[in-house]
Amino acid sequence: MNKRSDNPADPFKKALAEATKVMADDPELNISYTVDPSGMTGDSMRLPQVSRRMTRDEVLLARGTADALALHRKYHDAGTHTRYAPPGDMARDLYEAMETARCEAMGAREMPGTAGNIDAKIGNDALRRGYDQITQASEAPLATAAGYLIRHLATGRDMPRGAQNVMDLWRGFIEDQAGGTLESLQEQLADQAGFARFARQVISDLGYGDQLGDDPDMEDENQEDEAEDDLQDEQDPDSTGQDDDDQNADADPEQSQEDQQDQSQAQVSADDLADQEMGEDAEMPEGDAPLEPPAPQPMSEADPSYKVYLAAHDEEIAAEDLAEPVELERLRAYLDQQLEPLKGAVSRLANKLQRRLQAQQNRSWEFDREEGILDAGRLARVVANPTTPLSFKVEKDTEFRDTIVTLLLDNSGSMRGRPISIAAICADVLARTLERCNVKVEILGFTTRAWKGGLAREAWLNDGRPQQPGRLNDLRHIIYKRADAPWRRSRDNLGLMMKEGLLKENIDGEALEWAHRRMVNRREARKILMVISDGAPVDDSTLSVNPASYLEKHLRDVIAMVEKRKAVELLAIGIGHDVTRYYDRAVTITDVEQLAGAMTEQLAALFDKDPRARARLMGIRKAS
Repeated sequence: MNKRSDNPADPFKKALAEATKVMADDPELNISYTVDPSGMTGDSMRLPQVSRRMTRDEVLLARGTADALALHRKYHDAGTHTRYAPPGDMARDLYEAMETARCEAMGAREMPGTAGNIDAKIGNDALRRGYDQITQASEAPLATAAGYLIRHLATGRDMPRGAQNVMDLWRGFIEDQAGGTLESLQEQLADQAGFARFARQVISDLGYGDQLGDDPDMEDENQEDEAEDDLQDEQDPDSTGQDDDDQNADADPEQSQEDQQDQSQAQVSADDLADQEMGEDAEMPEGDAPLEPPAPQPMSEADPSYKVYLAAHDEEIAAEDLAEPVELERLRAYLDQQLEPLKGAVSRLANKLQRRLQAQQNRSWEFDREEGILDAGRLARVVANPTTPLSFKVEKDTEFRDTIVTLLLDNSGSMRGRPISIAAICADVLARTLERCNVKVEILGFTTRAWKGGLAREAWLNDGRPQQPGRLNDLRHIIYKRADAPWRRSRDNLGLMMKEGLLKENIDGEALEWAHRRMVNRREARKILMVISDGAPVDDSTLSVNPASYLEKHLRDVIAMVEKRKAVELLAIGIGHDVTRYYDRAVTITDVEQLAGAMTEQLAALFDKDPRARARLMGIRKAS
């Protein structure tokens, strides 16, 4: 006799799992409920966790996620998708978003009940990402908006609030550029290959045609033509044989002479072309494809020889996508509780930093301007003489208003416990402090998705363990706070660092290159990148089959690239680890409780107007 479960959510989970298998038309599907991001890996589906309370939002999110993944499983063919997939990043994002919308629209046609469930999922995702707060199209992802519009046009359903906002911001642009193509949407939905061609045309209409790569249909036609030519050559008699001679003898003499001239001209042209191909200075005719395919882009700008065995499973993910909002609130409360004794000292240091920065930002005004803020101090003269024009003032730009600071935090397993707690709270306090001083702050973290190699290592093992494979783990780069997001919206995200099982291994070089790449694309004039780490790069899977210094050399190469380009000011703080052997600007602290002081002093020095004072502090190699 089976023992009954004490969890009231278990019957719902079981029923949802069975219904999902039927909808996906896959009885062998393995379904689990987890706090990890939802998705599919092989024959395994991950759905959002449902607590004992079974709140309405939890149930709707679980149903919507299950329906979306099941429909994708049912209507999506991976081979067809890959065949038409464009290589460019933006084109690929648009292609993926439209294919997801197609699968969901097909489900709404055949199973109308799925539409409302998926609406709940889309609405939850949109609100969690703050899409309802966006006011400009430049702040909203175009690919997401295109997917929303495809689903809306295919189903006729209004999108949930946050999603509707993003779609409306981009809809005018998309319809202006691709309106003619979108008219054929309905007739393409049921045919994935036809829809893929439709999606590629939309991508081209939107201005990303250069990212589409070669047309797979054109390649197929060329292959068929070549096959037909080969077959024809096999079947036709030799052109110099007796049959041709007999035919030529019976032909009109004048026509025969013209044919001979044409053949002679063709031969001359062919000979000229051959001479050009053999010549050393020969050039391709304009518009022709190169003879050889272009070399693949290196995995690292800093070191072209740096190799990654498989990057398909790397992820750049927002912290809010790694845990549910309720869990983030709980983790944040736990973080605050852990650091209650330290908060006073950290707050005093933050106030000290703020006073030092604001002292350098003394507010100044330009007076007697024709427009701006009304100058109340000069109203008396207007009252005394009504013919006197009103006077306005304009605030001068302050020194820090065009600055961004990125904090890159080591999220490796060796940071577990007090080091990661203090790093999280210091990042939190600095973000608040710098935000008050009009300095943009971005907080990033880096780790791996698995211990001792993940799916990349499995692929390497299945391929027969080739020598010198390069990096052999799956990266996880986490965005805790985006530069343009206010601190209050990202506060709970920092609690994610307390999540059990998050902190694994650290591949510093690629993380630093990632953070640098994000910064150089920013519009701010001054960019400061602070790295906080407690050790050298370590990934057992990679180092076990590559030279022992493989990851460390790459880190040094990336640091050299960043410091040579000088687009970003780079500094580092090592916790119990001498990072001065890597970074020119570095401080090593022996106690994690010194971290707050080291961070504030380093930043204060960077903003110091006195170059001598700045140089003195930047020369410090150990915190006292």
